[in-house]
Amino acid sequence: MTEKIKLNNTRYRLGYHIMAPSGWINDPNGFCYFQRYYHIFYQHYPNDSKWGPMHWGHARSKDLVHWETLPIALTPGDKEDEDGCFSGSAVVYDNKMYLIYTGHHYYGDGDPDNFWQNQNLAISEDGINFKKYENNPIIAHGPKDNTQHFRDPKVWYDNGNWNMILGSQNKEGVGRVLLYKSRNLIDWEYIGPIAQSKSSETEGYMWECPDFFRLGDKDFLLTSPQGVAENNGRFKNLNETGYFVGQYQYDGNKYKRGEFSEIDNGHDFYATQTTLTPDGRRVVIGWMDMWESPMPESADGWAGALTLPRELVYEDNILQMRPIKELEQLRTKELLSETYQVKETKSVVKNIKQYEAELKFDLKNSNEAGINFTNTNSDVILDMKYNKSLGKVILNRTGNDSEREAVLPESDKLEIHLYVDTSSVEIFINNGQRTFTERVYSDSVDLNLISSGIAEVSATVYELEGKAVKF
Repeated sequence: MTEKIKLNNTRYRLGYHIMAPSGWINDPNGFCYFQRYYHIFYQHYPNDSKWGPMHWGHARSKDLVHWETLPIALTPGDKEDEDGCFSGSAVVYDNKMYLIYTGHHYYGDGDPDNFWQNQNLAISEDGINFKKYENNPIIAHGPKDNTQHFRDPKVWYDNGNWNMILGSQNKEGVGRVLLYKSRNLIDWEYIGPIAQSKSSETEGYMWECPDFFRLGDKDFLLTSPQGVAENNGRFKNLNETGYFVGQYQYDGNKYKRGEFSEIDNGHDFYATQTTLTPDGRRVVIGWMDMWESPMPESADGWAGALTLPRELVYEDNILQMRPIKELEQLRTKELLSETYQVKETKSVVKNIKQYEAELKFDLKNSNEAGINFTNTNSDVILDMKYNKSLGKVILNRTGNDSEREAVLPESDKLEIHLYVDTSSVEIFINNGQRTFTERVYSDSVDLNLISSGIAEVSATVYELEGKAVKF
């Protein structure tokens, strides 16, 4: 039996984000509420700090803020998942938790692109110990017009049925999402595509990690397309995460939807999963990294983390993400509450690893303003500026492929809400109208206010708890 990899350095370990005890993690899976706990699972390889045969790591929380690491929930190697337990979701039914996940299989010729995938079930009565269904797989293969890409089931109950969507690719090489229905979570009927990419360049050649939900009177398809071409400053990541908004009819499986929109404009946001809280909020968590990112923490025996939970709100024709209200529990001390007249640069935070900042800018006398982060040598490691005349927020991070941007209409008011952890920065602009999620690797992430003219800035900063995840 291969031993789990061990941590050998904690320099980049996060204080209040979900990570594995060691090893690799990527996509969040199985986000649900069961027996008074929120549960989140994640793609995990415990034996190395690089991607490998996927397991399901597991954590739970009573408040979405303080997380307890639980034993690995799914381990690959059975006939239904011999080469990996890939992404999936969880539902609660008859006081049991059901995990629905993709089994990954190689043909054994050494070609990583020569594989096949099926869908499987595992069941738990206590939310900790899981038993794979004895008659797996519940869906043995994709439809005839599909390629080998057939994964990431998301299941929900509505309209008298269990509904399952799957990310896939048709034989013409475009991404799509497929719909299945069931009465019992075991016997599934194929209904057909719920939506499909218009072309591999404009909307992607494969759609991963789909999620489908209703907010107000609109139906949202949240997914992660691969291969979307950059377009006028948008879609600069290797793979994207975003959404379609429209109207869905269960009768006839008809989804009338608009254009694909990014949901986060940063470098490090992918593979989202949502759940509905007991009080009716739609909350999302993503993988706080991106494929082919450097991930220098892998030298330390670990790699990858999940984002903070965020509430989804549809407002101003934008699917917005806002920090959940429970995150206020992380505050341990108010560091400052001041108003500044900023011209050029004003230092605000130094030598704090975990902090939150609420910044309100009055830009009547400034065309461009924002923030930057510096290390202990005062080198800028990340900066973000809002330019009124351009109607854009532009972010730059040190390294290759540095720039990201987002449209933000001209205004004299700008609000920036920040969560900084040891090696991450999450930026929420104008109450979640735009967001940027970034991994940063530095000896310090010191905060400065910047402005081209004179900007009045109200700043409140809190130090945050540094041990919110227990291993």
